[in-house]
Amino acid sequence: FGEPSLKPGRYLWRNVAGNGEPRVVVSLGDQLAFLYKGSTLIAVSTISSGKPGKDTPTGVFPILEKKRMYRSVKYDNAPMPFMQRIDRFGVALHGGQLPGYPASHGCIRLPGEFAAKLFKVTELGTPVLVGA
Repeated sequence: FGEPSLKPGRYLWRNVAGNGEPRVVVSLGDQLAFLYKGSTLIAVSTISSGKPGKDTPTGVFPILEKKRMYRSVKYDNAPMPFMQRIDRFGVALHGGQLPGYPASHGCIRLPGEFAAKLFKVTELGTPVLVGA
């Protein structure tokens, strides 16, 4: 697909169509997110998930809400660009800082450009699979 490893804040996006609906797969252990359309891998990105004690939940989640620019109600009005909420407690995919390790309050932070591209190809209900 590309480079054997990605540095924090990096992503790869292939310009291929892929057949089928999009789905996002998140590997907390690898700190990576993958975008598939059907069985075709479209993109891979580094992430920063929840830090210890603020763990990102695992499971299968539909995208429940999308906002181009959102500010956190819980965390000092923190910006959450290209926010895609996946649970009713506030966990979301969004653009943010990527230090190379879990550092969020439970959200899945993405590189800003990747978050913007992902926002364009997903819809409400798109599945997000989060695993250890």
